[in-house]
Order: sequence, then structure tokens, then C-alpha cells
Amino acid sequence: MDTGQPGDSFPPGTMDRAPAAADQEPAADRRSGEDSRPTLAVWKFASCDGCQLTLLDLEDELLGLADRIRIEHFLEMSAAEGPDGRRAELAGRGPYDLSLVEGSITTGEDADRIRHVRSVSRRLVTIGACATAGGIQALRNFGDVAEFRAAVYAHPQYISALENSTPISAHVPVDFELRGCPIDRRQLLEVVTAYLAGRKPGIPDHSVCFECKRRGTTCVTVAHGTPCLGPVTHSGCGAICPAYGRGCYGCFGPVDRPNLRSMVAQLGRDGMSERDILRVFRTFNAASPEYACVPDLAAEGRDAGQDEPRAPTDTGQEGPV
Repeated sequence: MDTGQPGDSFPPGTMDRAPAAADQEPAADRRSGEDSRPTLAVWKFASCDGCQLTLLDLEDELLGLADRIRIEHFLEMSAAEGPDGRRAELAGRGPYDLSLVEGSITTGEDADRIRHVRSVSRRLVTIGACATAGGIQALRNFGDVAEFRAAVYAHPQYISALENSTPISAHVPVDFELRGCPIDRRQLLEVVTAYLAGRKPGIPDHSVCFECKRRGTTCVTVAHGTPCLGPVTHSGCGAICPAYGRGCYGCFGPVDRPNLRSMVAQLGRDGMSERDILRVFRTFNAASPEYACVPDLAAEGRDAGQDEPRAPTDTGQEGPV
């Protein structure tokens, strides 16, 4: 469909799964007021708020965006919603032209609320590792959530939570996923401006290795034998850790079609045990489906006699977890 409205070509891949709300006319055009700017809503689920703060960290760029888009619902920034300053509700009133969603789904109330958010959003973009891969809280997916609850809370009988922490896409159709823990401010700005221009966001899917080469950073694995997830990790951070002599921790999640068999074998050769290989993949993006094969691959290394860690030869980097 092409009606010439902002967002009609934004983005490819999931539009055929989007609900009816995505095919409606822009929310701003459905209002009776004179303000025709597209509307933006920002939502929080289980998360640390870091990705929402990245939006606020745009500072000077926000002033320019404010001329093109109206921030309608953003509890991190304001408790009011709409031009008349009405008090905002947790689930929002809508409709909204673009929704940015941070956090994972961890409770039954979360699951109900994200369905409502989807129903009142013309385009829905998930931002950050929690929203795209379950986040650090998805570590509980590998254990007994009842045991964790009893260990953490004095009165666990009052705590209601789902068995697993899941990404937004496990519950509703998503138009675009922006990775990172936290997301990169430049990439966020690109996604929002792409929406305003009605085009696909220019977010490359190359690995952190590409960023290392572009900035002239010596490969920490080749030069020092430092374990590094750069070959299978999505770009976006600017390869900060390798630039300071440390291996990539995988904050931005998996690239498209990562070669995990080679990656796991290389980590074993770089001195990581089977246990440490599992832990390094179960950090910020623990529930990424791309990583589901890692336990089997790590076990293959153990069976092949590669589970004898040698002393690290790097500059003293500790394990990511």
C-alpha cells in the first residue's frame, strides 16, 4: 500500500504481519485539531530505562525533531499526554503514528498492555536488547523462576510473573527492531527520521569486526588471543571495547545468519571453557533464537577435547559475566 503518507514504506519485512492499525491513515489526520504533525509514543516494559534515556540524550537533535513530530506519550519525560496536558494513562489513549517500545514482557499485565499498544500504534519499533531479545531478565528462562522469586523477595507470594521473559515480537507484530544495550543514539535518530521521510531505516547489519577495520583497530583476537564476540555481533557501538583492547561483549545481539559454529570453536581455542562460552552468550541477549544452538556447539567442543582452557594471553580482560 502506498498512500504517500509518512511511514508507508517503513520498513520492509514485517508489514504483511502488521495489524489493521498500521494500514490506517496517520493518527494526526484523524484528529480534529490543527496540529498535523505525526505523533510519537514511547513505552516502557521490563527494563532499566536506558534506551528511553538515549532518546532524551539526543538533546539538540530533539529540538529539530519537535518541529516534525509531536511527542504525545512519554512518561519518562512527562506525566501529561496530548496538547491539552491531560494526565497520561499507563496504557495510553492513542492513536499514535509511531510507537517506540523499550523492555521485555515478564507479566500477564505486560502481555495485555502490549496488545493494546499495538492496536493504537500505526508503526511499532522495539528498541534495545530487552525489547528485541528478552534482555538480562531472560536469564531466568534457564532456571526456575519460583526459586529466583523466593530468593529475592521477602514475600514472594505477592509477586506475579510469567515463567519466561520474552521479546515484544513474541506477542505482537513489530515493524522494526533496533538492537543494543543500550541502543545507539545515532541509530535511533536514523529510525525516527526514516519514519518521517517514509523510507527504510539505514541500519547496516554488518558485524563489529567491520567497525574495527573501519576505525583501524588491531584485532584483539588475532593479536592477543582475547576472546571476542565481534564476528557474530551486530554493529552499532562503534567497536568501543576492541578499541580499548577488550573483546566484544555482544551488547548489540546477533548479526543476520551468524556463523556460530566457527565462533564457538574459536572461543574454545582462545581459552574459554564450555561453561564460560555459555555464559558469554547469555548476557544481554540471552533469549535470542540465534543463540539457541550454542549449548550443543559448546558440547561438541568438549567432546572433541577442546574444553581445556588455557591461560588468557590478553591484557587482563575478565569474562563479560
